[in-house]
Amino acid sequence: MVIVGYDIGDRIVFPHRGDTHVTNHHRRSLARVVEDFGRTFLDLVHGDADTVEEIGGVVIHDPYDEPAYPRHAVVLGPAVHGPAEIARLLGALGVHGVTALIVRGPVEPDDEVARVAAETGIAVLALTRGASWAQLAAMLRTLLTEGDFGDAGGQTLGGVPSGDLFALANAVATLLDAPITIEDRRSHILAFSGRQDEADPSRVETILARRVPEKYLRVFESRGVFKELYRTGEPLLIAPAVDDPDEPALWRTAIVVRAGDEILGSVWAAVREPLSPERTAAFRDAAQLVALHLLRHRAGTDAEHRLRADLVTTVLEGGAGATDALARLGLVHEPTVVLALGVVSDRAEDDTRLTAERQRLTSAFAVHLHAVQPRSAVALLGDVAYAVLPAPGDPGAARERAVQIADNFLERTGDRVKALIGVGSIAEEPTALRRSRRNADRALRVLSSGEVKLRVASIADVHIDALLLEMRDLAAVNGDELVGPLARLVAYDAKHHSNLVETLRAWLDAFGDVVSASASMFVHPNTFRYRMRRMAKVGRVDLQDPAARFAMTLQLRLMGPRSGGSVGEDEARSTGVW
Repeated sequence: MVIVGYDIGDRIVFPHRGDTHVTNHHRRSLARVVEDFGRTFLDLVHGDADTVEEIGGVVIHDPYDEPAYPRHAVVLGPAVHGPAEIARLLGALGVHGVTALIVRGPVEPDDEVARVAAETGIAVLALTRGASWAQLAAMLRTLLTEGDFGDAGGQTLGGVPSGDLFALANAVATLLDAPITIEDRRSHILAFSGRQDEADPSRVETILARRVPEKYLRVFESRGVFKELYRTGEPLLIAPAVDDPDEPALWRTAIVVRAGDEILGSVWAAVREPLSPERTAAFRDAAQLVALHLLRHRAGTDAEHRLRADLVTTVLEGGAGATDALARLGLVHEPTVVLALGVVSDRAEDDTRLTAERQRLTSAFAVHLHAVQPRSAVALLGDVAYAVLPAPGDPGAARERAVQIADNFLERTGDRVKALIGVGSIAEEPTALRRSRRNADRALRVLSSGEVKLRVASIADVHIDALLLEMRDLAAVNGDELVGPLARLVAYDAKHHSNLVETLRAWLDAFGDVVSASASMFVHPNTFRYRMRRMAKVGRVDLQDPAARFAMTLQLRLMGPRSGGSVGEDEARSTGVW
């Protein structure tokens, strides 16, 4: 039997049975979230789930911080407990246009909470005990980002919106009259249907963990279930994977999902009796439809990554297309800042491994930023991963927050790979993002040069160092050579293996304090004073002249020999004084 789906508005009809699965809600609406996750995960306590058509993002509430709330955000409150605290938080969130607050259940209905929820228009939902906050956040973001960039423009496969795995799961569940899960090859849950509360505890445990628990996998593997499932390609009836006969458990009917020779995953239905021949045939055909959706979902994800990189590139280049690109990224109406992530590499390091490390860090950077600021955008452009981050509020505070976010990321990644992050200037409008990127690159270059011993810095922190590097570039381009007193000191040190340049450097660094300067060179102050007199004579320089001191300081920073000893003939030649 072939499954044929007809689009009738937002309804998906399977004419062989006359059943319908109604999906009247936009995939990013709160009502759709409640419908898809159902009572397995979420319970609507107060408010109306139908008030907002499109959720703007997911934010984790932190009582010690004030995050940026996108309009129509869903706020997760893992540390919020009790009616009084919930009501107080609802009042605070009301001014931000938040759509829903999710707290740990069970939550008993409360008159004060109901009143504040009604006044603010914020729905209150309870997260089922045992469900992970991290899994909920990941599921919400997966659901909300489907189709953001690679939208198929209303295309359907078998009557189900292309790539919409939750709608597909509900459609197949209606077809089989049984709750189902769609799983990848590692038994991770990609999507699940409603009515999971009609299944058994093992299914609920699987849904809450977003993967089949190890204890059940071991049972299935010991029975050869997966080997048989992948070999036959037919629906397979599987006995419950429980040892306790008193534990309520249902049988499973599963089928592999295949694209040619590639195994994409499987579909599992919790059943009270074997499927009828008609439903078995329908399940077989449904697996082919699931394969098409998984391929479309995978292709859409790849296209999304490419398109997001293109959008970030357009934003960073500025020009007429920047505003439109920012709008597609959801960042057009507020200040932003660019972060530049680079990897310091050994020249002998394998290019393939280094490329893989950059890609890995870029993905981790995107996940980290999305957790703290859902509307951030990250893309790897060449050897640098760029992030465009919302920066609301006071520019100084926003810049410090960006530095802190970057610093926290590098602390999490550890020291296995030496990564550095430069933070650009705050862009108050889209046209200023090009300058923000340039400043992020300048800060990253300072960090890479080793001029400062930091892993994260904003351009405001290293502006002078960046200017000196750029002046050094200009001197190199112009072919400038050392001249005047410093040139004479370099030549003298090279010829006599003396330390007059280092003596000058120490004296300038110590602001003329002989005692401190001599201590830095581990010599007696009298010896240092003798060298100073010798230096002034050889260099023919008046050290009391502020202009002369400034000129030599600048020359040392831009063109002078490296610190740490006398100058050899090769280095003297490289400075152009021979």
